[in-house]
Amino acid sequence: MSSPHYTPEELMAVLISREVRDGERVGVGTLSPAVAAGCILAHHTHAPNATLAIWRFQEYWPFTEGMKEMFDLGQRGKVDLFFLSGAQIDQFGNTNLVAIGDYDRPKVRLPGGAGSGTLSYTVPRIILFQTSHSRRAFVEKVDFITATNDPPPNVYRRGKFNRCITPLAVLNFEGERPVLEAVNPGVTVQQVVENTGFPLVIPAPVPETPPPTDEELCVLRTVVKEKVQTVYPQFAAAAFRNED
Repeated sequence: MSSPHYTPEELMAVLISREVRDGERVGVGTLSPAVAAGCILAHHTHAPNATLAIWRFQEYWPFTEGMKEMFDLGQRGKVDLFFLSGAQIDQFGNTNLVAIGDYDRPKVRLPGGAGSGTLSYTVPRIILFQTSHSRRAFVEKVDFITATNDPPPNVYRRGKFNRCITPLAVLNFEGERPVLEAVNPGVTVQQVVENTGFPLVIPAPVPETPPPTDEELCVLRTVVKEKVQTVYPQFAAAAFRNED
């Protein structure tokens, strides 16, 4: 099988961009270069009227007091879409960004969830993403719940986590059980199953996500790359292929 004419990072950025709707108010947090690239791609293609707030991007950061202002906007119902990830994501869609192993004596201490726990309740549409689709990332039960998709009964929230985008597939967490919504080009259902640490509902047939278009790749490798490399130079150098 010949290799695709795009990188895994470019595919992730394209799939993320397709989640952004024109006119939405979109928030992007720290250490999320693929998400930043995807949102900027959307802004330069199908969602020119989206309002982006992307951490560390001067052009797309309207605040003066750091992430606190974005969290405040979320609580006021003024963020429509946010992207969350985790070192672990479980079968309920819960994420873990705190610790691997026992909380008091962890194997790995993670950076923490910042405002993700709050945003998971206050933003109506949350899209999960994971840049590494493996059994270490997708576990039956997270070691610590940072952001939950399974809140206690009678607790109000504005929405649920819709889906999770990975290099292999798109998983849907809207129902009681996670569903394999689509496999990415060149990926088999068996590959997804083998790299996921919990059972998936598998429809028949499983659709394939449409590959990146020539227009999406062109914009990614020119306008988007120019913006992303000012904040994430190592990511930009490795993620984007040269536009011929």
